[in-house]
Amino acid sequence: MSGKDSIFDENGPGLADFLPDTSSGYTAHAGTPLDKPAPADEASVIAALKTVKDPEIPVNIYDLGLIYEVVCRASGDVDVSMSLTAPGCPVAGEMPQMVADAVAQADGVGNVAVTLVWNPAWTPARMSEDAKLALDFDF
Repeated sequence: MSGKDSIFDENGPGLADFLPDTSSGYTAHAGTPLDKPAPADEASVIAALKTVKDPEIPVNIYDLGLIYEVVCRASGDVDVSMSLTAPGCPVAGEMPQMVADAVAQADGVGNVAVTLVWNPAWTPARMSEDAKLALDFDF
């Protein structure tokens, strides 16, 4: 078979065309600056995080242990570091934006930045007891 007869086009899409856009460093943004800056309430941010569920697992991302850090700044801005259960997760390119949008809806929150990190790697040990019970994990 000659190159022209091949089903693979050398100039066609490659693997990189199907991976999440990393040009912004795996960071999703949402929200707007506050008129009267004040630190966002961490409990409200956590409640917002608990509204986001992993589409493949019927447990929210907070109880799954996917949220590594939440920083509520004096300006009302919130920075979140999160991971996914696996780098090949089908929602890797969408989940950080879903999280940013949810947190931006919480009272007293200004700009939100959600950064997807892979280190340390997520393990089931990060799950809350509620998540372990919901998923029938026994360890």
